Amino acid sequence: MEFKLIDLIGNTPLVKAKSLNPNPAVQLYFKLEGQNPGGSVKDRAALNMITSGLERGTFSKSTPLIEATSGNTGIALAMIASLFDLQIELVMPENATKERVQTMRAYGAKVTLTSAEKGIEGARDYAESKVSGEGFVMVNQFGNDDNWKAHYKSTGPEIWRDTGGKVTHFVSSMGTTGTIMGTSTFLKEQNSNIQIIGVQPTDESSIPGIRKWPKEYLPKIFNPAKIDRILEVSEEEAIAMTKRLAVEEGIFAGMSSGGATSAAVRLANELKEGIIVSIICDRGDRYLSSDLFE
Repeated sequence: MEFKLIDLIGNTPLVKAKSLNPNPAVQLYFKLEGQNPGGSVKDRAALNMITSGLERGTFSKSTPLIEATSGNTGIALAMIASLFDLQIELVMPENATKERVQTMRAYGAKVTLTSAEKGIEGARDYAESKVSGEGFVMVNQFGNDDNWKAHYKSTGPEIWRDTGGKVTHFVSSMGTTGTIMGTSTFLKEQNSNIQIIGVQPTDESSIPGIRKWPKEYLPKIFNPAKIDRILEVSEEEAIAMTKRLAVEEGIFAGMSSGGATSAAVRLANELKEGIIVSIICDRGDRYLSSDLFE
């Protein structure tokens, strides 16, 4: 059978926790999104945003695209843009890991680095200025319904299928919120009793890929009614659990996955029974130049 690269996006493995699950009455599963060809869950959203935008005529192959990103969405967009011969500029804070910047450039994208002090909000402001002043079209992961619909069409159905419809709790870190919005929408349609748990950092913590957005930057695709509960994790918890994932489960992932796993383990401790599915957002190799694994 002949495959195209985009055929390999999705249908990622669901693996059972070997040692991190503290409660034998609960089943804890990890969905390994690092197995996508671009290395993260963002491949799903990038593919749907690009293909749907082209189909609708929101942009064409001659349209310059731009997007602000903290990393994984940018890598995914760079990969998908290369497959469709699109030109794209990706905007990131200058403290992004070297691996992320180099990967985007390897796919042929232009990468612009903005002030680390202003964070992803500053990158978003820069991208907005290019849209209003220079005729760029923003992919707009924070406000594009094709982001969450990617997970409605793929992530949610896969979890439902692979648990035989028995999933009781879904845990996901929240950045753009596309993963949790789309997966929640699908799973709640199958069984409204499924609990959706979002993960955010504590106020003093900085965890790449997880955000507690200021009101003016809150993603437009976010609907709080689709989440049953929010658990907060500290930076220290996320780092420690990321390392434990590698050592105890053989899962090499980034800090946002450690944050989600911390929340999932905490949840497992509370339950009398259940089947928890937690998203492992990406692979750990794009964090090697940081101090995450030191």
